[in-house]
Amino acid sequence: MSKTVLVTGASTGIGRATALMLAREGFSVYAGIRKEADGEALGPTVIPIKLDVTDTGQIADAAERLGHLDALVNNAGIGVTGPVEFVPLDALRWQYEVNVFGQVAVTQAMLPMLRASRGRVVTVGSVGSWITLPFGGPLCSSKHAIRSLNDALRMEVKPWGVRAVLIEPGSIHTEAVDKLEEEVEPRLGSLGPEGRRLYGAAYRTMTAAGLQEERSGSSPDVVARAVLHALTARKPRSRYPVGKKSRLMSTLGRIVPQYALDTLRLRALGLS
Repeated sequence: MSKTVLVTGASTGIGRATALMLAREGFSVYAGIRKEADGEALGPTVIPIKLDVTDTGQIADAAERLGHLDALVNNAGIGVTGPVEFVPLDALRWQYEVNVFGQVAVTQAMLPMLRASRGRVVTVGSVGSWITLPFGGPLCSSKHAIRSLNDALRMEVKPWGVRAVLIEPGSIHTEAVDKLEEEVEPRLGSLGPEGRRLYGAAYRTMTAAGLQEERSGSSPDVVARAVLHALTARKPRSRYPVGKKSRLMSTLGRIVPQYALDTLRLRALGLS
């Protein structure tokens, strides 16, 4: 029998690439989507399932529909950026609602099935959990939180043979990167006049540098291959840094003194 896997956030980017690759490798794949059209676009090799990770009703319905599960891939996520001084608190809360609370909610709902199957939880985090960029506080802090939660989960579920693995992508070129450019001015607008006066120029500079880096990033398929290894290896690694500059960024974040690292980060983004 093929193993059953649920991939959240499978409409585009990393989630889509992962769902399609796992289906090609013989998994029975349930692809979490929020719009029916997204499910149709995935084609016939996967089974679309309506799943907004912030909707407890949809999470419960998904768990009931599955009945059996061998693996969960927590991929759903969003990216909020902006200066800490002016980032709208509602936007910051929504960042955590999706990237942290939503992932935990799905994991909690699926763990009874994963315990029964001695399955695996694979969570897509980010090298941003190791190295925070200016104006990236909301997004990077959410990835730091999920890394810490995954560390705890890995030890807690070990007695039942469940493996909890973290994927840490670096620069990955997805459709979301191109959408970010359209969001720059609306996000600046949400900061108010004083926020735009103080941070507008630096935010635009940072975003332009970041977009250039992401557009030259690795294909989502490199992340999908790491997920595949995490699901099929007899002894998966605890963490998988993957994609352009992933190892460099996570290493710098751990070993370089903070003030020196600040200088490197600001210079790389044209803010020195």
